[in-house]
Amino acid sequence: MPLGPTLVIPFLVSPIYMHSIRNQQRDTRRVILSGLSRATAQAILLAGVLAAFVCTAKSACAEESSAEIARQWNRFRGPSGSGVVQADLPTEWDDEKNLAWKTELPGRGSSSPVIWNGRVYLTAYTGYGFDLESPGDREALQLHVLCYGLDTGQPIWDCVIKPSAEEQEYGKRLGEHGYASPTPCVDDSGVYAFFGPSGLVAVSLDGEMRWQRTLGTKTAGFGAAASPILYDELVIQNASIESGTLYALEKSSGEVRWQADQIERAWTTPTIVSLGERDELVVNQKDAILGFDPSSGERLWRCDAIEDYVVPCVVVNDGMLYCSGGRSSKTFVIRPGGRGDVSESHLVWEQSRGANVTTPVVVNGHVFWSHDKSIALCLDVATGQEVFRERLPTRSRVYASIVSDGKHLFLTTRDSGVLVIDAAGEYRELAINRLGDEGEQFNATPAIAADRLLLRSDRTLYCVKKETPIL
Repeated sequence: MPLGPTLVIPFLVSPIYMHSIRNQQRDTRRVILSGLSRATAQAILLAGVLAAFVCTAKSACAEESSAEIARQWNRFRGPSGSGVVQADLPTEWDDEKNLAWKTELPGRGSSSPVIWNGRVYLTAYTGYGFDLESPGDREALQLHVLCYGLDTGQPIWDCVIKPSAEEQEYGKRLGEHGYASPTPCVDDSGVYAFFGPSGLVAVSLDGEMRWQRTLGTKTAGFGAAASPILYDELVIQNASIESGTLYALEKSSGEVRWQADQIERAWTTPTIVSLGERDELVVNQKDAILGFDPSSGERLWRCDAIEDYVVPCVVVNDGMLYCSGGRSSKTFVIRPGGRGDVSESHLVWEQSRGANVTTPVVVNGHVFWSHDKSIALCLDVATGQEVFRERLPTRSRVYASIVSDGKHLFLTTRDSGVLVIDAAGEYRELAINRLGDEGEQFNATPAIAADRLLLRSDRTLYCVKKETPIL
């Protein structure tokens, strides 16, 4: 009597399947000799064929997912904020070699480019604040969300945004970065960009303004820095400097889903960590690392940490949180998933090494920084012990965070090119690559997608890619 409906699986009728059946018939005879019936043996062997197919399908899906990640870089420091994507990138380039294209930007800015489905998005400002001695008319300031083609660098659209009257006056400290420092984020629902006192904006993929929300109008020093991130149907923004608040807004409308107050002196971009059946939102701020429920904003845990303002992002690797910052450049490594005060129970190690501004990458068993004091720094991932500390080829401050293709590290200086070294525990310099004019400054963290490295100066967007050999 049938136990249930018959399931027909057409994909089994294939050369691979028929070959498996022939092998099955041979193996069935062997099984029968051990005392099993032919029907039982065939059932066992068919189950094995199905299991092998499922395993192959899962592997193919995993490879497809990995390939999809490699094509996108949709937030500050890429997928999950790690700064690492597997890619095939050149280690040497200049204004002619391995340079796919370059595009002059309409304005200044320090935001990083982000990539989604073959398009590049970034922000800029125009009209005011290009020269310290003669900044121009404050009323002429305009903010921009820009879109370019990834393959050609051709401009696609420019969404102009009116700034808030609360934007600070141009001065020496703000002049280091300007009015467009936070990096946008993007998915199929649109582009989301933060401009400090001018608020969070949502722009369609066609370049139309959807909504704009003010999240506070306070200003400080170098200006805004924290970038938005996406979580399910929410866009999450740290507005510690502007209002002392962490916000989660509906992507569709800009309405506030939840907010968490008393976020202190944090220029940092939040991080999502997945713990299997649940996720946590992690924010590093003055005095503590905080864990939240990203759906509700409920505060879950706190770990005492850096007794100073914080700029670098929290990095997630193998279930650990790497948290650095402060003028003393400390690093704390903790486990997520706790409740209440986890300062003792979840601390793995701490070290008086790290960086004040830049975010590290964790790759190949090591933590690497392009330190803002012009140092290439490496710590052992398990112990926090220093592995190497080498001077970068510049005397200027470094503001761009390090990125990696899994094999190499790309360390961007403001005025002396991009240093390429091995992603290994032994310091080995491979190249120093320079682009553009002598006066160009590179403050933005690079982006990696589709085997391309995108570099943004205060004037130009560059796309670095291996040249296709002529056969």
